[in-house]
Amino acid sequence: MNMGSHGSACAMISSLFFLAFQLELVGARFLHRQALQMINHLDTVVPLQEMVGTCASVIIPQGYKCEEHEVTTEDGYILSMQRIPVGRIGGGGGGRQPVLLQHGVLMDGVTWVLNSPEESLAYILADNGFDVWIANTRGTKWSRRHVSLAPSNPAYWHWSWDELVTHDLPATFNFVYQQTGQKLHYVGHSLGTLIALASFSEGKLVDKLISAALLSPVAYLSHMTTPLGILGARAFVDQIVKWFGVAEFNPKGPQVAHFLGMLCREPGVDCYNLMQSFTGNNCCLNTSTVELFLQYEPQSTATRTMAHLAQTFREGIITKYNFENREINIENYGQSTPPIYNMSNIPNNLPLFLSYGSRDSLSDVRDVELLLDKLKFHDGDKLTVQFVEDYAHADFVMAVNAAQIVYNAVMAFFNRQ
Repeated sequence: MNMGSHGSACAMISSLFFLAFQLELVGARFLHRQALQMINHLDTVVPLQEMVGTCASVIIPQGYKCEEHEVTTEDGYILSMQRIPVGRIGGGGGGRQPVLLQHGVLMDGVTWVLNSPEESLAYILADNGFDVWIANTRGTKWSRRHVSLAPSNPAYWHWSWDELVTHDLPATFNFVYQQTGQKLHYVGHSLGTLIALASFSEGKLVDKLISAALLSPVAYLSHMTTPLGILGARAFVDQIVKWFGVAEFNPKGPQVAHFLGMLCREPGVDCYNLMQSFTGNNCCLNTSTVELFLQYEPQSTATRTMAHLAQTFREGIITKYNFENREINIENYGQSTPPIYNMSNIPNNLPLFLSYGSRDSLSDVRDVELLLDKLKFHDGDKLTVQFVEDYAHADFVMAVNAAQIVYNAVMAFFNRQ
């Protein structure tokens, strides 16, 4: 494969998921024209969020009190957090248990407030007596600062999801714990579940945790069925890191218009149903969220994070980032191969709620069952598993009926602890 085809593949995969929302949800028939219109929209519209922040642009207009906070990680990244301390009707007295919400890859905290107050998990939790904290990982719009590095410096992006485990997650956990003086509940979606499971497997953060709800859990990826994700894992991500030195994985890169034409020529790719091709056949997305989604998403991440996920798919095990160099691995890990995150080491008495769907192409049923097998010695009254017959990956954070099917079950689980 020549350099031009690698660059096109990079653009193709990086923007795929987000173009899919636009193309599927609005029912676009003229695929190329719709894509070009979306690119123009992304390039010319200045989102309200860029001017005033998530609280002022999204949450406060819905009638909620919202606080902006910042926390600095041990390696110098300055992360933004939003807090919804009370529901719309108030009730700000003591006793509200804190809940930390952690988004997935290429997204940010807006994930949890995209739908209406009756349909978005952050609002539902606040209205039901919880103190809600929303995390935003390094590299996303409001977490792009560092004590000494600028995002234009490739060194800023020298991290994988390992650093989310070792730095971002502890920083946000500790901040919420210090601010509230209470242990917390945790909700993760997609990559937000993987970094939590990896942390718990090393015995980290569990002393500050009441329970964890993992939606569309991503741990093992070897049975991922999306042809687009498989193409990315096998064809380009590691090669970009190794050959081209692309440090920032930016889904809004300039090659997007060109990538779509190439994508439509790939065998096995359904250009008229990209969302389904990538995440599975989501049952219940609301088209009214499309404009808001396009206004705030997608977000950048480190290319190493995408490479790390690709390694997980190919190897069939969960390990720390493989530098693909014996000497560098030894320098970082004291051994020639990256250490394994052993899911069986998660404390058996840690209350866990797992919810997964039959149509999810990223969190495939077989991979979730493999995770559950690693948890087979978990205390029976500490593990709650929910299987949702019609749900795919995005349904867990965007479905119009997620409140009734998933979020009520999450709150019932929290209230039992």
